[in-house]
Amino acid sequence: MVPQLREDPMETPKETRIVEQILDAIADQRLPAGTRLGEQALSDHFSCNRTQVRRALAALTAYQVVEHLPHRGASVATPTAEDARDVFQARRAVETAICRNALRRATAEDLAALRAHLAEEDRAKDDGDRSEAIRLSRGFHNLLARIAGNAVLARYVQELTMRSSLIIGLYGTQARTLCAKDEHLSLVEAIAARDEAGALRLMDAHLRHIEAGISFSESRAPAGTLSSMLGGGSPRP
Repeated sequence: MVPQLREDPMETPKETRIVEQILDAIADQRLPAGTRLGEQALSDHFSCNRTQVRRALAALTAYQVVEHLPHRGASVATPTAEDARDVFQARRAVETAICRNALRRATAEDLAALRAHLAEEDRAKDDGDRSEAIRLSRGFHNLLARIAGNAVLARYVQELTMRSSLIIGLYGTQARTLCAKDEHLSLVEAIAARDEAGALRLMDAHLRHIEAGISFSESRAPAGTLSSMLGGGSPRP
């Protein structure tokens, strides 16, 4: 199963799926920076009430994926080059610690789960489904964090991978910001071999490779209605 966002105890599954679908639309470069996220338009699109929309937007705002300004409402956040550098520097610090913990704790069942996840990533890439590939890449890093067994670090990774999805979706080049198949595979193999130095080196290089594919000259303007940019109607089950 694809790792999903951790649901807040006060958040319903439908609200979580709204969050995921907005993230998918950003990752697929359908929702550019600055796109207004009107409550009524989202309520109509997702066939839900405005309270559910507000809760979903509040979750995205907490992760700094959405900006909410008084009297102006919510819009897709506009990260700067400095924001991107900060996010990836934080990811390198947090995820090398996670990689070390995961290497020391991973069971045969954990390794099987990682390999099964890689197979899902391969299918998405083979199908040319970029938004699904980015979502699964986020899921791989979150799965690794859960295997590491530190809930605080896992929460940091959840936030950082969400913010990375925003940055990649808005400013990433089509090829370079997708996690390369061999990079995730090499990480899993190093973890399975208990090669700590190799795994830490691979994680650092992997995150630097993604960051190198970001170009702030690639920003896009909104095109079409909010509903058309989001795609398909109510949240997927």
